Amino acid sequence: MTTTTLAVLVPLLPFLGALAGLLLGRTAPGFVRPLAVLPTLASLALAATVAWRQGGGQAVDAATELTPTGSVPVELALYVDGFAALTAVLVTVVAACVQIYSTGYLRDDPRYPSYAALVSLFTSAMLLVVYSGDLMVLLVGWEVMGICSYFLVGHYWETPEARAASLKAFLVTKLGDVPFLIGLFALATDAGSFRVTRILGAVAGGGIEHPTLICLLLLAGVAGKSAQFPLHTWLPDAMAGPTPVSALIHAATMVAAGVYFVARLLPLFEASQAAMTVLAVMAAVTMTGSALAALAQDDIKRVLAYSTIGQLGYMTGALAVADRGAAVFHLLSHGAFKALLFLAAGVIIHAAGTNSLAAMSRMGHLRDRVPDAYWTMTVALLALAAIPPFSGFFSKEAVLGVAEHVVTGHTEHAPAAAGWIVLLAGLVTALLTAAYATRLWLLAFRGEGPEAPDHGRQPLTMTAVLWVLAVPSLALGGFAFRVLPDWFDGHDLTPTLTTSVLGTGVALVGGIVTYATWRHTTAHAARVPLGAVAAHPEGDAGLVEAEAIASHAPAYGDIAYAPDPSDPGRLLLGPLHRPAAAGFHLDAVYTALFVRPVRAGASLVRFLDREVVETYVRGAGALPRWLGAAVRRAQTGNVQTYVSALLAGTVVLAVAAVLVATGA
Repeated sequence: MTTTTLAVLVPLLPFLGALAGLLLGRTAPGFVRPLAVLPTLASLALAATVAWRQGGGQAVDAATELTPTGSVPVELALYVDGFAALTAVLVTVVAACVQIYSTGYLRDDPRYPSYAALVSLFTSAMLLVVYSGDLMVLLVGWEVMGICSYFLVGHYWETPEARAASLKAFLVTKLGDVPFLIGLFALATDAGSFRVTRILGAVAGGGIEHPTLICLLLLAGVAGKSAQFPLHTWLPDAMAGPTPVSALIHAATMVAAGVYFVARLLPLFEASQAAMTVLAVMAAVTMTGSALAALAQDDIKRVLAYSTIGQLGYMTGALAVADRGAAVFHLLSHGAFKALLFLAAGVIIHAAGTNSLAAMSRMGHLRDRVPDAYWTMTVALLALAAIPPFSGFFSKEAVLGVAEHVVTGHTEHAPAAAGWIVLLAGLVTALLTAAYATRLWLLAFRGEGPEAPDHGRQPLTMTAVLWVLAVPSLALGGFAFRVLPDWFDGHDLTPTLTTSVLGTGVALVGGIVTYATWRHTTAHAARVPLGAVAAHPEGDAGLVEAEAIASHAPAYGDIAYAPDPSDPGRLLLGPLHRPAAAGFHLDAVYTALFVRPVRAGASLVRFLDREVVETYVRGAGALPRWLGAAVRRAQTGNVQTYVSALLAGTVVLAVAAVLVATGA
């Protein structure tokens, strides 16, 4: 079987599995789990085979015209280079792990059949994005992921949080997709084709007339799909969905799509210095802001959500300094350890039998109860903090290294300003990342919160997946930076001495300071319920309650608890803690700038429609209605009335005739 045929089957198998799962979910429920797992595993095997055959060499390029359009053709095109081959392997590995994990996590969920089918469809859509060589076909996968995210995030639709989160995810990403679509049309108009290879050829030949405008339009869609500032606010709220969905969305699909898209069209963005600078600023603000927000969150899944936003900022930062090899290297590394983090968090939540235990301030005595999650999450957090020799160290240092090359003038593909922005923001974020990773580990596994009921040992399908993902989280970076350059345009990914020392140094400082702060606070603090104001260090019940709400502190029985005063994040952030816990109030800003004006405009239109337009419409219909009523009353059906009216009319006519004659 040819490589092209195998590549076509990679996204097709999960799609067929999704279709079969939807059709047989009610009539043959026994087939649901095999239809969820087996097609994804087969797709993984085929993706690995395609990657092995492609070998980082000549790209697999094939196309057939979909339909005559009369202008710019749309083609079913396949383009598999080293970037696409390895990204597809990552997608299928994470998707297979999520499907296997979900058989245990959602084993008692009555809506599991539709959930599994949507995960398969989600996987197929992302694989279509990865392998597609035509931007319009890529757009199909891009939008299908958006639809699937709406349904998956809203899986627990009985809860208002899930309904609001799914709607928000859909609308915010669509807000970016509108200019993205306009940018695609403008790009195809300039290049004369939607084919990636022809577009890149037009870029090389100087055939793109408006690169800056096109790139900025495309970046709007990238910001929405990859949760970059300012369209990142949907991702933390998406934690209302099942935890395996979070692992899938955050690790290998959807949020990675925007980064992958820019990596594929990077020469286009390099043609605009302004676009590269905007990309660098977007990455820097995203990195630092999300890391600060992560340090203030109490919900473990929201910490990981903001972490994902920040790590995606590293990837876009690498693209801003014109190195897609470093960006995709970190995408692969991050996909492994972030999927592991979410699935380990799911084991913790599942062990307690309730989603509410996601609040770290309520966690306690977990190390011995969930040893698999403890050890594997420790590995993943070390990778996240970029501590050598874990995978995150090598991929994150690749990003910082290319930024240093731009700063020192070793490359001219990106402006020096972009290099400085990415390098400085990357180092600050490395410090903050180590801080919130250490905080998460301390509060989750060494906290002294109330011990939740033990719901027994976790299913093997959940714990085994953790150890599978722990392997790349631990070992991927050690050999990948030597092997991947052959797949990634030959760009060197070896860590440089300067950024390695700086990056590791600030990460160690962040971790040590956080640990020392935690030791200090735990020696003096105790958990304080709302109402026991005198025992609270700030002595204000309203303040305690407001902070509990802002930090998503849950109710414990009938008593709501404020954030743990022993939380090191509170002391480290100081006055920034409250705004950081609320995501710097960006949702409130967007509500004031956009939601309220739109609602006010809608209310005005409604008033004009009902009170003005309808008044004229009602008035226009009133006169004929009144005339009709008068005529209707004249038709009584009484013969005497008709004869009397006839005689009266005759008399009137006679009198009128006499008067006329007399006047004559």
